[in-house]
Amino acid sequence: MSDHQYADITRSGLWSNNVALVQILGLCPLLAVTNTTINGLGLGIATTLVLVASSLIVSLIRNIVRTEIRLPAFVMIIASLVTAIELAMNAWFHELFNILGIFIPLIVTNCAILGRAESFAVKNPPLPSVIDALAMGVGFMAVLIVLGAMREAIGSGTLFADAHLMFGDWASILTVTLIDDYRGFLLAILPPGAFIGLGLLIALKNYFEARSEKRRKSERIAQPAATAAHS
Repeated sequence: MSDHQYADITRSGLWSNNVALVQILGLCPLLAVTNTTINGLGLGIATTLVLVASSLIVSLIRNIVRTEIRLPAFVMIIASLVTAIELAMNAWFHELFNILGIFIPLIVTNCAILGRAESFAVKNPPLPSVIDALAMGVGFMAVLIVLGAMREAIGSGTLFADAHLMFGDWASILTVTLIDDYRGFLLAILPPGAFIGLGLLIALKNYFEARSEKRRKSERIAQPAATAAHS
C-alpha cells in the first residue's frame, strides 16, 4: 500500500468512519463508564489493545483458517485477548478494574472489534490491518475521553479526578478543580447524560462535515470560473 492509502485508513478510523460517532458501535461501555475522564481513558486503552492485537492475529492467520470456522475462531481470539487484558488490569490497576467492572469482559461483545476483523483484517496484510485497528481504536478512545471529560466537568466540576488509579499516587496532582464548592449536576453523570453528550458530539461532527463539504463545493464551482476568466 502507498502512503496515501495509509493516510486514508488513518483518517477513516479517526474521523470519517469513527466507531462511536459514525458506526455507532460499542455504545454499552461508551455510555456506561464515561462519567470520568480516567474511566474513559482506561477502557479506551484496553479496547485499543484488543483491537490491534486481534486484527494482527486475524491478518496473520487469514489464509489458514477455513471460511466455515472463521467467525468462531475470531471470537476465541478476541475472548483470549480480553481475558489477558482483564487479568493484567486486575493485577496492576486493581481499583480501576473494580470501577470498570463487567465492562472489561464485555469488550468481547464490542461489535467494532469483530467487525474490523471480519471486514478488514481478514482481507489485508498485517501492517495495514494494524494501522486500521490502531486508528479505529484511537478514534474510539478519543470519544471516550472527550465524553468523559464533558460529563466529569459538568457533573462534578473537575477534570482527571482519580488519575492515581491509572498513573500512581503522584498523579493526584493532575486533578483539576474547575469550580470550587461545586454542588454538581447529577444528570451529567447518569446514563441520560451520556446519551445527551454523545448526541451533542455526533451533531458537532456532522456540523463540521457539512461545513467542510460546503466549502469543497464552493471551491469546485469557483475553480472553473477562475480558469475561464484567465483564458
